[in-house]
Amino acid sequence: LIHGYRACVSYVDTLVGRLLDELDRLKLSDNTIVILWGDHGWKLGDYGAWCKHTNFELDTHVPLIVRSPGAAGNGRACHGLVEFVDIYPSLCDLAGIPLPAHLEGTSFAPLLKNPDGLGKEVALSQYPRGKLMGYSMRTDRYRLTTWVDREDPKQVAAVELYDHQEDPGETANVAAKPECAQIVAKLRVQLTEHVPKLQ
Repeated sequence: LIHGYRACVSYVDTLVGRLLDELDRLKLSDNTIVILWGDHGWKLGDYGAWCKHTNFELDTHVPLIVRSPGAAGNGRACHGLVEFVDIYPSLCDLAGIPLPAHLEGTSFAPLLKNPDGLGKEVALSQYPRGKLMGYSMRTDRYRLTTWVDREDPKQVAAVELYDHQEDPGETANVAAKPECAQIVAKLRVQLTEHVPKLQ
């Protein structure tokens, strides 16, 4: 499975290169925005699990590659937080199209000018586990996941906190540590601002 997965990634990488080369050959690169994204991350035995469907970073941190004509950030990595809901407003922004009022996302076009920028304050995800729903929030340093009853979201079953500065692999849940109590409280308030049903 690992061999096949890596072969698939290598093959897709080759196809992306061919696509970009063809845009250059057809002289379309100067007026074509290219966005490549994947629908989820993928575990290859991490956490004793395979494939996808968790609120861990491995499943929620996904490929998002953008090339925009003349952007200073083309070809550079960016660590700012963005979400897929930001793709539509970003395309509007990059193409000079007015943003519709109903959009939920925000444009990440500034990150194409300055890839060292911070991006969004948080990125959200959710995934169910039996009768529970896990709401997860990623900040520049932490991932907080709150597991609540799906029928009564005010009933919290469990909380997970991962410190990406100390533990980028999310192997140690530090939510119960006394020294993390204030961080958990602050992040839970922030999460409820984005997911009002948790209030």
